[in-house]
Amino acid sequence: MSERYKNSEALLERALKTVPLGSQTFSKSITQLPHGISPYFAEKGDGAYLFDVDGNKYIDFMNSLLSITLGYNDKDVVDAVKAQIDRGTIFSLASELEVQVAEKICEMVPCAEMVRFGKNGSDATAGAIRVARAYTKKEHVLVCGYHGWQDWYIGTTPRNLGVPKSTSDLTHTFTYNDIDSLEKLLKEFDGEVAAVILEPVNVVAPKDDFLQKVKDLTHQHNAVLVFDETITGFRYSKGGAQELFGVTPDLATFGKGLANGYPVSAVAGKKEIMKFMEEIFFSFTFGGETLSLAASLATLTKLQNEPVLETIKETGSYLMSSLSEKIEEHNLEHIFSVAGYPVWSFIISKDTDYATMWEIKTLMQQELLENGMFMIGTHNMSYAHTKEHVDKLMDVYELFFTKMEQAEKDRNVKQFMKSEPLVNLFKVR
Repeated sequence: MSERYKNSEALLERALKTVPLGSQTFSKSITQLPHGISPYFAEKGDGAYLFDVDGNKYIDFMNSLLSITLGYNDKDVVDAVKAQIDRGTIFSLASELEVQVAEKICEMVPCAEMVRFGKNGSDATAGAIRVARAYTKKEHVLVCGYHGWQDWYIGTTPRNLGVPKSTSDLTHTFTYNDIDSLEKLLKEFDGEVAAVILEPVNVVAPKDDFLQKVKDLTHQHNAVLVFDETITGFRYSKGGAQELFGVTPDLATFGKGLANGYPVSAVAGKKEIMKFMEEIFFSFTFGGETLSLAASLATLTKLQNEPVLETIKETGSYLMSSLSEKIEEHNLEHIFSVAGYPVWSFIISKDTDYATMWEIKTLMQQELLENGMFMIGTHNMSYAHTKEHVDKLMDVYELFFTKMEQAEKDRNVKQFMKSEPLVNLFKVR
């Protein structure tokens, strides 16, 4: 047992007896956090910091899988939630907060004319697909990117155990920035496609007017265009990636950026399509839960009134440029590169003749976690991050790259590893 993570590992052993994988979320489980070099349980979060159950403190660059935009324990959000607790969390009637947050989303998001709430991003994407099928009276769906755990999507991935083949057969994948791959599917299933859904951007930027071409093709085939903005919404710009790139979809789904960590998601879009929400069944007992909606109203209001996204972009840009310089300083450009956008950037590693990318990634996580940085491959920026936090991250990357330089000379990365390497279990992007 690791002394640094003694309490975490004891809790993990206990959790595995009653909780599959020991966590409710795949990305927070032993599949993504190598045993012996990783914490598994958090004690608290505050601002840009995460504290584990062993008392270790980290500058958190994961921010609860991008759901924290303002920083942990943001005062404005906490105050709004505390005030709402005294009024109640859920009632036998709808709450005015449902209307207020829906109006705020319609005010901020280009495509939004009506809004329906869920709790997770998967709720929203599944709802968008169901309403698109109802509107078009067609069944096939074309997808690009990651869209949650529901059968309609996850059946196209290696994690398809338990999904009926008849369901999987209705969903087909196309390639980002490859408009021909989409056109081929639209022709193959001509007259049968209800919706085209994609993440408008993730690792790479759209090229050659890709998003507009997707919209044009989708509409030529009388299908509904859905942008999955679970990550990009209220992060890339106040109106999401659709505002940033100037391409307005028919429907959009939102989640992580809505409420600074509180569980709420949304489907938003054209009224003529959203009105079908009155006919399909997309209904949740906790869909109007008031604490999350109060948090959402406070979060979205703060995004409008303070330079939240501008600050995140500035700090994230500093991180990307600093990291690129650090990679160049160590002559490691043949292994590492920086991709993405300032608000959500990636450090990409490649296989070498002496180490796999998974071994390299495991060593990177080891060095970062051991030196007080919580980062497992992406830099998910928040309003609480400062350039000083980024400088500290660069100091730790310096330690890691120095070891990688030695590994290059020795043709041996395993000499530095304190755990078994990660394995590729589930690639979604």
